[in-house]
Parts: sequence; C-alpha cells; structure tokens
Amino acid sequence: MEQNSYVRTIRRGSGQQRPVSPDIFSEEYDDIWPSSRPASSVIRYRCDVQTETGRPHGDEQWTEAHVIRPAGRNAVPARRTASHPPVPAASRRQVDTEDVVASTQRSRPASAYHEPHHMHWTVYAGFAMIIMMMGWMIVSSVAHWWQGVEDDWHYGRPRTFQTDQVVGHHDSTANPSHFIAMNLNRHIQVIEFQGGDAANAKVYVGPVLVGADQDLAPVTLTFKDVNADGKLDMIVNVQESHFIFLNDAGQFRSPRTGENIQFTT
Repeated sequence: MEQNSYVRTIRRGSGQQRPVSPDIFSEEYDDIWPSSRPASSVIRYRCDVQTETGRPHGDEQWTEAHVIRPAGRNAVPARRTASHPPVPAASRRQVDTEDVVASTQRSRPASAYHEPHHMHWTVYAGFAMIIMMMGWMIVSSVAHWWQGVEDDWHYGRPRTFQTDQVVGHHDSTANPSHFIAMNLNRHIQVIEFQGGDAANAKVYVGPVLVGADQDLAPVTLTFKDVNADGKLDMIVNVQESHFIFLNDAGQFRSPRTGENIQFTT
C-alpha cells in the first residue's frame, strides 16, 4: 500500500470532482472499514486550567457539536466493544460540578445541623442553690468575724466584764461591791470585792466551756432575786446559758437540790 503525499481526487457518479485530504487508509481497505459514525460514548474532557481562548471551560462535557467526524469512506467505525447504545444529542447537556455541589448542600437535611443545646431547668435550680449556700456561708463567716471584732472592743482578751452592785455584803450605795467576771481559757471565774475592798475579795468558780471558739465567749453578770428571800442573787450569763448563784450568809453559792427558784429572762 502506497500513501500519496499529494492531493488526489475521487470521481463520483455526477462527474464532479472534489479535493480530498490525504488519509492513512487506502481505497483497498474500504470494504474492511464500513461507513458509520463513531459511538457517542467517546467523550472528551479537559482539565480545570484554561489555556487557550475558544476552548471549552473546565468540567464541561463535549457534545455532538464539538466533535467533527469525517464522512464517507474515511469515517471511523464504532467500537465493537461498546455495550451501551448511543445517547441522542438532544439529551446531552453541559454539566458543571459547582451546580452538583450546590445542589448537594441545599438538599442536606435540617437534622444534620447541630442545634444549640439547652440545659434542663433543674440544672439552673441546682446552680442557684449552690450559689445561695455559698452566699450563706460567706455571710455567716463575715458576721462571725465582725462579732469577734466587736467583742474585742467591748471585752478585750481574755473576755472581761466589770460592774458595781449593792448586794448586802459589807457594802452600801456609797461603797457598792465591785464584780469582775472573766472567761480565762474557757474557765468562768467571778471575783467580788465586797464593799469595794480588795481585802474582802471572794472568788466564785463557774462552769468550764466546751466547744470551738468558746475561749472568746464574753461573760456578763446580772442581779435578780430568784428565790423570793428579799436579797439579790447573782446570775452568770455566757451566750445563751445562765448560771445562778444564790445570795446566802454574806456570799454567793450554787443552788441546792429542792430549792424553789423562779428565773425568767
């Protein structure tokens, strides 16, 4: 088979002649290559990078209008391995991947998006109770501290209380007896200077306090007739507790069992 490098002509029945470009196929093989158009499954694509003007954009499918097929004897036969039937040109269209991605995002169900999580009302109630408890503890601590400061101003350390009172122990209105009550390391002690004279001093031992910070508890004294004998008795006050000492025989003593005592605060 000889390939011609010049333009040759083909005679037709009408007697007209037209130039034909040289082809790699010879006329001797026309019976082997029948005249039919190639399968439509042959699709050409190009990359996303645009290089030359006039070529199709990236992700664009080539249609029948873009494919130039030779006619006549120079037509390329269809692939015999093609199993799919040809797709009509009318059903072909350009495909853009951006449209596919956008439609996929629009079709995403609403349940796929995370909604803000709302806590149950009991959680807020628990936080409120914790804050209230912490506030109560802080207020109590501050109040306790302030009470200690005030006691330091009034009673000092150790806690000491002093007063004058006429109780009938070698005293008078002009010379009342002087009393000193102390909380000395949780031991309650009362010292009486009868008639204001230290030579006639009497010491009365009270209870021993037990508990936290009881060494800072202030001690005060009040005088009241609790057994209706016409003489003032001594009452030792420690916070909410009251200890009675009866006035008997020129001094004070603790009550005995069976004695009638009427004490009201």
